[in-house]
Amino acid sequence: MGLVLENVRKSYSGKNVVDNISFNMDKPGVFGLLGTNGAGKTTTIRMILGIIKKDSGSITWNGKSVERKNVNFGYLPEERGIYPKIKIYDQLMYFAELKGMKKQEAEDEIKKWAEKLQVSEYLNMQAEKLSKGNQQKIQFMTAILHDPDLIILDEPFSGLDPINSGLLKDVIIELINRGKYIIMSSHQMMSIEEFCKDVVILNKGKTVLSGNLNEIKSKYPANRINLITNKNVDDIIKKCNIEIYINKENQYELKINSEADGNKLFKELSKTDVEVTKFEIMKPSLNDIFIEKVGK
Repeated sequence: MGLVLENVRKSYSGKNVVDNISFNMDKPGVFGLLGTNGAGKTTTIRMILGIIKKDSGSITWNGKSVERKNVNFGYLPEERGIYPKIKIYDQLMYFAELKGMKKQEAEDEIKKWAEKLQVSEYLNMQAEKLSKGNQQKIQFMTAILHDPDLIILDEPFSGLDPINSGLLKDVIIELINRGKYIIMSSHQMMSIEEFCKDVVILNKGKTVLSGNLNEIKSKYPANRINLITNKNVDDIIKKCNIEIYINKENQYELKINSEADGNKLFKELSKTDVEVTKFEIMKPSLNDIFIEKVGK
């Protein structure tokens, strides 16, 4: 049955921060919770976790009202939550014991995840001596050590370089394969597109878009072309009345009004000796859709 939010509201000083939002996760996987700064994402997360009380509506997990006793959750907050002067191992053990783990079980899990996230060498160091990215990985470990069923990740890739982002992505994929329910909130739309089947976009506390991401994108017409050629084809593109958005050493991103524009360009290119190594007509990205829905 998973996680279900129905008509949830929260206000502060008469202002609706979360205004009648509803969504559900009925299958394991990753759900995208999106919105601009101040849209109500963090308040929604804190209500799900029981950190703050909702004003009205219902939040249930497997048919029961969300309470600490019936939801085994893990939470990676956007803000840093580790102690700068304390050794990493001691902190991880402390958080594991708070979740009811026995010492040997906690030690085994710490060792396992430290190896996977390549932080074993830092376990006996004070947190303040670690880079921002490695602190982020340690904080991620605190969210998953106790094998939670529901995991909430708020900006999980913040501060990570491409290599460490890859390590974290591998772990998230492993968690998905193990049947975990994951809510991911991020401003990195490429990461959301990579992992999330379903999304909800909030703006000023209200839902402006929700549903299956593929179905949402299918309702939008194609609006751009990725084109790579062996030489400059600006004249051919302009002849087809297509706007050149980017041209970087004959790697083009073009704006189109419909797929017909793309088909016309492809026919014109095929009449020449131009070598086309990539020609892809594309739907709007999640980033495009996000800007359309909340940009104003």
